Amino acid sequence: MQEAFHIAGTQITPGSRRVLQLALAQLYTQSPLTVPLEVVHGRQPGPVLLICAAIHGDELNGIEIVNQVLARVNPARLKGTLVAVPVVNVFGFIHKSRYLPDRRDLNRCFPGSEKGSLGARVAHFFVDEIVSQCSHIVDLHTGAIHRSNLPQIRAKLDCAITRQMADAFGAPVVLDASIRDGSLRAVAESSGIPVILYEAGEALRFDPLAIKAGTRGVLNVMRSLGMLKPVASQVRVPPMIARSSTWIRAEQDGLLHLKARLGDRVSKGQCLGTISAPLGADTCEVTAPKSGIVIGCLTMPLVNEGDAVCHLASFDEVKQAELSVERFVDELDIRPEVL
Repeated sequence: MQEAFHIAGTQITPGSRRVLQLALAQLYTQSPLTVPLEVVHGRQPGPVLLICAAIHGDELNGIEIVNQVLARVNPARLKGTLVAVPVVNVFGFIHKSRYLPDRRDLNRCFPGSEKGSLGARVAHFFVDEIVSQCSHIVDLHTGAIHRSNLPQIRAKLDCAITRQMADAFGAPVVLDASIRDGSLRAVAESSGIPVILYEAGEALRFDPLAIKAGTRGVLNVMRSLGMLKPVASQVRVPPMIARSSTWIRAEQDGLLHLKARLGDRVSKGQCLGTISAPLGADTCEVTAPKSGIVIGCLTMPLVNEGDAVCHLASFDEVKQAELSVERFVDELDIRPEVL
């Protein structure tokens, strides 16, 4: 029999759901600031999956993904527990900013400290109250401001469970990404909690394809963990694993005319765009240093020398990776989703 689930001093009975507002801090006016949280506790035992978004406060796609997943999960049919936090960095969210008020990146503050900086205290609160209660994590992100990402998973693939989650998600590209110190991934995986990070779209924008892919991906992970019933007719094509990735940077200041688009296959030496002065003089080309797939793009045409323009992922089979991206987009745009 499933037991009651306890989190943040609250008990949730099997087969029920509960919305909580966890007291985090106060604003200058001493108005309370809370972290929204919803728990869906199934009737049967199973994993405790955390889905969280907006660790960077301006990354909005994940918030909508969390809401769409919650709308599709019935506690009577769920095995295990779904813990959903749509906005982790509530300070940044209020100010439409990636950062905390002290300009720290929350995803470099983990595991945090009860007596440290604001970022350290928020990170400590999140780990102590929420992360410590969970067995698996899907962390939802977007590109930074004025940069858009092709839907992709970043994960440390030498862990079998993490690899299973990454494969099940269904993104066309998976980056075998090293773990950065101070990140949620670092503190969770040091505690034996497997984490996959989903990147798609750009900050301060809703991207329908990124949201649909993310919603489907989280549900796919829940099915792979046995939390939801599998879909018999669903055929999952394994994602392409990127060997490495690199940002191509502007070699001069000016106006960027980018020809390459997210998901494009490019060859070494191919012209991806041009940079010119406002009157069209002094034009230089942006060229690919190697073959690969474009997984990230600058969306603003104004660049300074050294600005990142395109993010290029390298694969052993570049053509196969291109086909994987095309198939992925076709499925989302044409084929009705089976939930």
